[in-house]
Amino acid sequence: MLNHKQCDAFLAVAETGSFDLAASRLCITASAITLRVQSLEKNLGHMLIVRERPCRVTKAGQSLLHYLQHSRLLEHRLMQDLTGQSATTFYQVNIATNADSLATWLLPLLKPTLIEHKIVVHFQVDDQSKTHHLMQAGLVNACISTESNAMKGCVTQLLGQMTYRMVATPEFIEKWFHQGFNREAFRCAPAIIYNNKDHLHHDVMLQQFGLTCESYPHYYIPSSHAFAEAIFLGLGFGFVPDYQIAERIQMGELVEILPETRCNLHLYWHHWKQQSEILNTLSDVLFTQAGQVMNTFKY
Repeated sequence: MLNHKQCDAFLAVAETGSFDLAASRLCITASAITLRVQSLEKNLGHMLIVRERPCRVTKAGQSLLHYLQHSRLLEHRLMQDLTGQSATTFYQVNIATNADSLATWLLPLLKPTLIEHKIVVHFQVDDQSKTHHLMQAGLVNACISTESNAMKGCVTQLLGQMTYRMVATPEFIEKWFHQGFNREAFRCAPAIIYNNKDHLHHDVMLQQFGLTCESYPHYYIPSSHAFAEAIFLGLGFGFVPDYQIAERIQMGELVEILPETRCNLHLYWHHWKQQSEILNTLSDVLFTQAGQVMNTFKY
C-alpha cells in the first residue's frame, strides 16, 4: 500500500520542482520532505525524483505522478457527487499554454465558464512547442501546444490556428528599409523577439537571407503585451499574431513586411482521457469555440 504522507511529499516536490517549496506547501521541514520521498523510493524500489534545480520526475516518477493526480481528480469528483459543491468552493485546474494565447483569446473565451462553474486556473507559460512536456511530466492537467500527436493516455484536439505576420511601423520602415527589404537592411535593423526559445524570427532570417541570430541586433522581450508594444512604439520589427495587430494594419499604423513569411500556427488541446467533469466542460468550450475566436480578427 502507498503511504499517504510519503505520496503527498512526492506530489508536492513534483508539482513545485523544489523540496523547499514542497515543505512550504505542506507546512513541514524540507528534511521531512526529503525523508518521506526517500522512504517512498525505497519502498517502491525506484528513483522517483532527479535532484536538480528545478527537480524533475523520472520515468517511474511520471507513472506515480499520473496515478496520484488521477486519484485526486476521482476523489474530488466523488466528494462533489456525495456532498455537493458549496458556494465558496472553487475547483483548481492546472493548464500549460503559450504566452500569446494567454495574452489574447484564451481568457476572454474561458471567462464565462470559469465564473459560472467557480474554477480557478494555475497557468504555466512556455513556448507552444514545449507545453506538452509539462503535461508529460505531470505538472499540468491539460495544455495548449503545437504538438499534434497525443501522448499515451491522452486525447488531442485541433483548436484552430494563429496567424503571425512580420510587421513594423511606417516610420520604422522609412528609417531602416527605405532602400528595400534586402539582406543588408535586415542585418542592420533591430528585431523584436520573445525569448531564446522563439525560433520563428531566427528561422525566417536564416532561410530568407542566410542571417544567423548573431548577425543582426535584436531585443528579447518575454511578455506578449510588452513585445507587441515595443513594435507599436517603433523599437523594432517582428512577428505578431493577427489578434493583436489586424486593426492597426487596417488603420495604417503597422505595415506587413515580407507577406510570404506569414506563419500559420496550429494549436492543439491535450488532455487526459480520464479527467474531471470540470475539465470536460473546459475542453468542450475550447473545442467548440476556440477556432472561431482565433479567427475573429482575420482579414
